[in-house]
Amino acid sequence: MASTANPMPRPGASAPSAFEEATYRKVVWRLSPLLLICYVVAYLDRVNVGFAKLQMAADLNLSDAVYGFGAGIFFFGYFIFEVPSNVILHRVGARVWIARIMITWGVISALTMFISTPTMFYVMRFLLGVAEAGFFPGIILYLTYWFPAQRRGRMTSLFMTAIALSGLIGGPISGWIMDSFHMKNGWHGWQWLLLLEGIPSIIVGIVVFLKLDDRISEAKWLTQDERDLLARNIAADNVEKEDLSIGKILSSGKVWLMSLIYFSFVMGLYGVSFWLPTIIKSMGVKDALHIGLLSAIPYGAAVVGMLWAARSADRSGERRWHIAIPAVIGAIGLVMSVMLASNTTLAMLGLTLATMGILTTLPLFWSLPTAFLAGTGAAAGIAMINSLGNLAGFLSPYLVGWLKQLCWQGFWCSARCWC
Repeated sequence: MASTANPMPRPGASAPSAFEEATYRKVVWRLSPLLLICYVVAYLDRVNVGFAKLQMAADLNLSDAVYGFGAGIFFFGYFIFEVPSNVILHRVGARVWIARIMITWGVISALTMFISTPTMFYVMRFLLGVAEAGFFPGIILYLTYWFPAQRRGRMTSLFMTAIALSGLIGGPISGWIMDSFHMKNGWHGWQWLLLLEGIPSIIVGIVVFLKLDDRISEAKWLTQDERDLLARNIAADNVEKEDLSIGKILSSGKVWLMSLIYFSFVMGLYGVSFWLPTIIKSMGVKDALHIGLLSAIPYGAAVVGMLWAARSADRSGERRWHIAIPAVIGAIGLVMSVMLASNTTLAMLGLTLATMGILTTLPLFWSLPTAFLAGTGAAAGIAMINSLGNLAGFLSPYLVGWLKQLCWQGFWCSARCWC
């Protein structure tokens, strides 16, 4: 079994030829723009509820605990259907299944604009999680069909910069929509936000169905020599991997360890993602557009950190320290954002470090499980790690909301924090 610590080629392996480098550049330019756009609109749909809360909570009389539970219940639906969804993708192909996922979640996200009670909020968030289940692990699995381990780190990081890019462009856009469209056609700004940010998912889903190739053998835009080269590299990459049964995946200690590590990273990710607009507002920034512009700062820094760390990790072949150090930086940033909340500049610095550190860990993390899983085992294992890890997406926003409510009720928190 291949080691997860260093998925780079063995010492003495021959350097890639000019033909090989040119072929992979061709593949990157063909696949990365569409996959990046997919994840940008996906992540916008997942976290735009953070901006919608700025108006929705008052309009629907939602407490922070209710909002936190609703934001997090998304991940229960996600958890239940994640593994079967990814196994289906492996069997029917990414083109059909990713398109299905994107179109259904775009429709559900847009329909959320019509909620009027906490129960309706819970139901729509749960259904959104069901619809999206399998998307992210499906893309991670899809990349293993095209890129060997030594090339997958940068490609995964490029794909996952979509999280940062969605925050970078989504924050200002969300703020602008909520300011500019408020009460047009009798709809509140948060309703327009959910509608207008749900439509792109449907459009991109149709493009995926028309343009995405499931496998190397189906890529007519490659020459036969190029397809042969890519197929040989993938075959060589899979030699030491295990195609475990789903039963063995569920009982694998290594897979459970990966799930625990990922749970910890996701805990920080959604603590920032769902509450960043609220945290900035609590610093004294009231205008939705200004909140959106400020929220872009941490994500802009994260793009730089993600790409630099991925390039460094692929060049050196080292993974563990490239994951551990950003994780520690992210934790320090989270603590700073709370303890220094009375100083807007220092609090924003803390949020920037937190966002940059947390987001940098995520794409590099996925080089670990994909280094020892293959076939149906990879489909199930990646989905299991992602689904268990994303349960933190429920716990994190709910815990923050619950703690904030306790703070406001005077039960704790003598510190000057963003409570």
